[in-house]
Amino acid sequence: MFEVLGFGIAIGLLLGMTGAGGGVLAVPALVLGLSWSMTQAAPVALMAVGGAAALGAIDGLRKGIVRYKAALLMAVLGALLAPVGLYVAHRLPASVLATLFSAVLVMVAVRMAHTPGAATAATASWQQKNCMLDPLTGRLHWTPRCALTLAVLGASCGFLTGLLGVGGGFLLVPAFRQLTDIRVHGIVATSLAVIALVSTVAIVAALRSGISIPPVGGAFIGACLVGMVAGRLLAPRVPAQALQRLFAGLCLVVAAYLLVHTWA
Repeated sequence: MFEVLGFGIAIGLLLGMTGAGGGVLAVPALVLGLSWSMTQAAPVALMAVGGAAALGAIDGLRKGIVRYKAALLMAVLGALLAPVGLYVAHRLPASVLATLFSAVLVMVAVRMAHTPGAATAATASWQQKNCMLDPLTGRLHWTPRCALTLAVLGASCGFLTGLLGVGGGFLLVPAFRQLTDIRVHGIVATSLAVIALVSTVAIVAALRSGISIPPVGGAFIGACLVGMVAGRLLAPRVPAQALQRLFAGLCLVVAAYLLVHTWA
C-alpha cells in the first residue's frame, strides 16, 4: 500500500509542476509497480489524473489564467474521440498497447528535453504562431487557423486519452508553447482544464463498459490528488528547465523498462 501511495503522490507532483508529466507515467506506475494489465491500469490512471487535473484547473480559474474558450473547444473534440480510443484499446493485444505507450514516452522525453530558447519566443511573429493573443484585450485572437489548430489538438488528446489512459498534457503543453504566445502558467492551467474534461468523458465510458475501480486504485487516486496540491504549491519554486530534463530522463528509463517487461 505504501508503494501505491508513493507512486500516486509522485505522479500528482509531476502533473502539478509540469502540467504534462503525471498522466503519462500513471499507467506505467500501475503496470510495473502493481503488475496490472494496461486495460486495468488505464481507467484508474485516468481517474487519478483527471481528478488531479481538475484541482489544478480550478486553481487556474480562480487566478484567471485558464483560456476557457480554447479549453472547451478542445475538450468537446476530445470527448468525441476518447470513446473511439477506448474502443480501439480493448481490441489490441496488451503487448501492442505497451509498445505504443513506450513510443509515446520516448516522444515525451524528446519534447520535454528540447526547451525553446528565450530568443526564439521573443522573435515569434503572427506568421509563426497559429494562435496569438490580442494585444488590446489580452484574449486569443480567434481565426479559422487558430480554431482548426485547437480542434486538432483536442481530438488527438481525446483519442490518446481513450487509447492509452494518458491525460494528454504531454501533447498539449509543448504544442501550446510552439503554436501560441500564451504565458507558461496559462498554458499549464488551460491544459489541465482540457485533461480534466476529456478524462471525465473517458472515465464514464470505461465505467459504462463494466470496468470497476478496486480499493487499491482508490488509494492511488487519493494520493495523486494530494500530490497535485503539493505540486501546484512547489511549481513556482522549481527551475522549469531542470525539471523538464529530469522528467525526460525518467520517461526514457520507464519506456525501456516497460519494453523489457513486455517482451522479455
